[in-house]
Amino acid sequence: MNDEQRDSEREKIAKLMDRDGVPVTEQDGSKLLKYRDQVIADCNLDDEEAMMLVFETMLYRKMKNSPAYDFLNK
Repeated sequence: MNDEQRDSEREKIAKLMDRDGVPVTEQDGSKLLKYRDQVIADCNLDDEEAMMLVFETMLYRKMKNSPAYDFLNK
């Protein structure tokens, strides 16, 4: 998976999490399995790689909701 595909999948999963109301601070891995399964289906990754992408997505969402995010975009 190249960077562009990874970014696209991360954005897709972030939107799903936002729609489902998953807090950006969610710590319960069992609540994230739905998103891991979606990544596996979309990207044909193994469990570990898919979960890593889910955790990257959580970090991405946290950064995106940070006041510093606007500064980084500028």
